[in-house]
Amino acid sequence: MAHPLARMARAVYHPWPMALLAGVLSALLLLAASQLFASLQAQRMESAEMNARGERFLQRIEQLFGQLREGLDELEGQPLRGCDRAMVEVLRQVSFSHRFIYEAAFIGGRQHCSSWPRQSSLDVNRPPDIKGTRHQYWLNTSAERDDDLAALVIGRGYFRVSTSRGHLADVVDLEPGSSLLLVGKDSGQVLPLLGPQPIWPPKGWPSPEDRPLLIGGEQLVYTMPRPGQTFQLVLVAPRAGLRQRIDDIWQPLLPACLLLALLTGALVFQQVRQRQSLTGSLAGALRRRELHVHYQPIIDLQSRRCVGAEALVRWQRPDGTLTHPDLFIPLAEATGQIRRVTDYVLEEVLEQLGDLLRSHPQLYISVNLAPCDVSHSRIAAVAARLLQRFKVAPQQIAFEITERGMVDVQAARETLSELRAQGHKVLIDDFGTGYCSLAYLQDLPIDYLKIDKTFVDTLGHDAASSGVAPHIIRMAHALELKVVAEGIEDDAQARLLASEGAHSGQGWLFDRALTAQKFRERMAAQAEVP
Repeated sequence: MAHPLARMARAVYHPWPMALLAGVLSALLLLAASQLFASLQAQRMESAEMNARGERFLQRIEQLFGQLREGLDELEGQPLRGCDRAMVEVLRQVSFSHRFIYEAAFIGGRQHCSSWPRQSSLDVNRPPDIKGTRHQYWLNTSAERDDDLAALVIGRGYFRVSTSRGHLADVVDLEPGSSLLLVGKDSGQVLPLLGPQPIWPPKGWPSPEDRPLLIGGEQLVYTMPRPGQTFQLVLVAPRAGLRQRIDDIWQPLLPACLLLALLTGALVFQQVRQRQSLTGSLAGALRRRELHVHYQPIIDLQSRRCVGAEALVRWQRPDGTLTHPDLFIPLAEATGQIRRVTDYVLEEVLEQLGDLLRSHPQLYISVNLAPCDVSHSRIAAVAARLLQRFKVAPQQIAFEITERGMVDVQAARETLSELRAQGHKVLIDDFGTGYCSLAYLQDLPIDYLKIDKTFVDTLGHDAASSGVAPHIIRMAHALELKVVAEGIEDDAQARLLASEGAHSGQGWLFDRALTAQKFRERMAAQAEVP
C-alpha cells in the first residue's frame, strides 16, 4: 500500500500540479472567507441601520404621543363639560394648535361632540383596545386606505384625541413591506399602526431589553423601549435587500481574492521548483562530495584544553553560495537523504582526522544523528565498518541525538544501547528544550547531557530561567552523567559553569567551527603547551 502512495506523491509533487492545487484551494478558501466577511459586514450594516431607524422612529412617535397627551391635558384643564357651541370651539382650537391631533372629541353621558362634527371617525360605543393606568387606546386597522381615518385614538376621562393615518405616515416613513405595530405588554395583543399585519409572534420574541433588535431569517424586529407603558411599539422590516447588499460588498473583493490565489499558486510553484532543485542539488553534492565538515572544539572547563569537537556539516555550492544547515538538513530528513548525509559526515570525519584521533587516544569527535538514524539500528553497523577501515577506536566517536529524535523511545533505547555496547559515547543535545522527561533519562543509555545555549545565556542575569543550567547540572550529577555546556561566549559564564560542576563546554569564547586543517593546527599548538 505504501509503495503506490509514495509513487502517487512523487507524481503529484511537481511544480505545476502543486501550484494548480494551491491556487485552487486558496481561491476556494479566499472566496469562502470573503463571502463570510461580506455576509457579516452586510448584517452589521443592516443591524446598525435598523437600530438607527428604530431610534429615529421612537423619537418621532414620542413627539406624536406627547402632543396627544398634551391635548388631553388642555381639554381636561378647561372647565367646560358638555356639547355646546363653546365646547366645539375648544375642541377645534386644540385640534388646530397641535400638528399631530387630527380630531378632538367630548363624550359624556349621552352627549357627543367633535372638532369635526360632520366627518368624525370616532366610534363612541367601541370599547378600548388597550386600557392603561391613565389612558385608553383605540386603533383602527391599517388596511383602510383613507388618510383621514383616525388611526390612533387616546382617551382620558370625557375626552378623546386622535391622529390620522396620514399624520402617522408623515411621522414614520416606512419602507415597502415594513410594519409598525402596537403590542400590549400584558395581553400580547398585536395591533398594526402602519403596514401589513406580519406573522406574529416571531421566533425568539420577546427580545431581551438590552438587545432591542431581534434578527430572524426573513425579517428584523425592533422593539422601541417604552419603560412604564402598557404597550410596546414594534418596527418590523423585511430582509429582502440583504442578499443584494452582500453581493455589493462581495463583488469588489473577487478580483483581490483571485489575485491572491494566483500569487499563492506562483509562490508554491517557485517553492516546489526550488525545493526540487535543492533536493537534486543535495543528491549531486553528496555524490561529488561537496559537503564540508567543520569542527566546533569542546573544551575542558577546568584545564581549558580541547578534549574533542562536534562535527558540523556545511554546504557551499560551486558558485560560492552557502546553504544554511537549517534549510538543507530538514529537506534531507523530509526526502530520506539524511541517512546518506549522516554516513557522509562520519566517513569525512574519519578520513580527515583519522590519523589525529589515532595519535590522540583521549580525543573524540561527536557526530549528530537524525531521528531516523535513531529509530533504526543501522548506524551501529555503519560506524563499525568505517572504524575498522580507518583503525579508530569506538570511544573516539561519540553520537549526539536531540530530544525530538526520541519520539519512539523504545527504538531509541535499542539503537543507543547498541552504540554504547560498541564503545561509543552518547550525548543528549539541546537538553531542556524538548520533551525528554526525567524518567526517560534514567532509562536511556547515555553518557552526557548538553545544556542548550538559551539557558547558558541567562547565567548571571536576574532572569526567571537563570537557575535552569545549574539545576540541569545537579540533575546530571545525580544520574552520574557528564555535562557539556553549549554557546559559552564570555569567561564569566565558563567560570560559573565550572564552579557548578559542568565538565566541558563549547562556544565562541573558545573557538568557532574550524576546518579540519585549522583544527589540526589548534591541536598541534595545544600539544606544544605543557
